[in-house]
Amino acid sequence: MTSRTTPTVVRFNEPFMLPGFDAPQPAGKYRVDLDEESLEGASRIAWRRVATFIHLPAISVKGPTQQMVQIEPALLEAALDKDRRQP
Repeated sequence: MTSRTTPTVVRFNEPFMLPGFDAPQPAGKYRVDLDEESLEGASRIAWRRVATFIHLPAISVKGPTQQMVQIEPALLEAALDKDRRQP
């Protein structure tokens, strides 16, 4: 079985909180890693997400990543949608 990690960047315009966080996080850009494993079939390879991690603190904070927190992709999407709807 093959695995892969796809890095992405998300942007929050307002402070946000997700389950598993110790405190609200400030607005900014955050690295997110999507870990997937292959599901090999007869005719092609498909990928199944097995974990999603957000790197804390935000990219703009100087220094190395201090923490990777596993998050639910649906909760991340909901938080991003809520952030986009902020006036």
